[in-house]
Amino acid sequence: MRTTLNIDETLLEEATRLTGVTEKTALVHLGLKALIALESARRLAALGGSEKQLKAGRRRRSSAA
Repeated sequence: MRTTLNIDETLLEEATRLTGVTEKTALVHLGLKALIALESARRLAALGGSEKQLKAGRRRRSSAA
């Protein structure tokens, strides 16, 4: 899909410098993937073990070697 974006040139230069990726499309893809990962982690952390009715799973005993 083609989209026209107005990207701050300073941000683009900084992203290129940090990643070594010079292609603008690849930089946008990396940025979106990083944003998705960050937001997913934030949402998971916000759950903070909040499942009240979840029972603890069985623990496996390691065999003595």
